[in-house]
Parts: sequence; structure tokens; C-alpha cells
Amino acid sequence: MTSPSTTPDVRVTGRRIVATLIDGVVFGVFNGLLAWVTGSGEAWWEFDLTSLSTSQNQWLFVVAALYYIVLEGLTGRTAGKLITGIRVVDAQTGAHPGLLSGVVRTLLRLIDGIAGYLVALIVVVNSKNRRRLGDMAAKTLVVRV
Repeated sequence: MTSPSTTPDVRVTGRRIVATLIDGVVFGVFNGLLAWVTGSGEAWWEFDLTSLSTSQNQWLFVVAALYYIVLEGLTGRTAGKLITGIRVVDAQTGAHPGLLSGVVRTLLRLIDGIAGYLVALIVVVNSKNRRRLGDMAAKTLVVRV
């Protein structure tokens, strides 16, 4: 008789891509609300987290950082991950990663996110356990729930 596998299912690259797109829509909606409240006249899709030249982009940057740090650190899930059925876990314990891991993962999004997350995609498909740089540094895995 074989025992059930305790190895987490990390083959979630497609789900990660969809989750990232969903989270982008969440930021777009928030940006639209922010533009409406501030009267900036920008369309909801006109946001750039790489340029902090406007107060709207600065607020969006802060919200995006907190979104990832708090949600992934404390629950392992963003809206995109919840919808796609994946979760961030501590690689050793399988528990929620914690706020420090959330900070590390989020900081490394600055590198992983280069060229529309192309860097992350290349690293994920070529790494053991399908991890991006942020996962490696934070010692986390993204697994199917």
C-alpha cells in the first residue's frame, strides 16, 4: 500500500500568470477609484508602479506593496491567488509565510516584474519547485490548494 504524497503541488505556473493578471485588474480598479476621487482625469488602466512622479502613483505603489505584504504574508493569498486556487506557503512548514517573507517577496517583485514579469516567468519555468526570485529569497512556495 502506498502512502499519500506529502510533496506540495508546485506545478501552478499558468495559475500564477492568471493570478497576476487578476491582481493587475484589482490595481486598475483601485487606480480608477483613486483617479475619480482625486480628479486626476487618468483612465483606470493608466497606472505605472515604476514611476512615482505623481501622488496617485505614490498612493498606488503604497497600496500595492501593502496588498502583497499583508495578504500574502498573513493569508498566503491575494485576490488573484484566491480565485485561481493557489497559495503562498513557507517552504519548510507549509504554513502562512509571515510578514517578513511577504516583505522579501514584494521587494523582489521589482526584479521579477521586469518586462511585465518576464524575468519571473523565465526563472519559474527553469527553477526547482517553480519558484521566482522572491520565493527563493523568502523561502516560500506557491502551491495548489
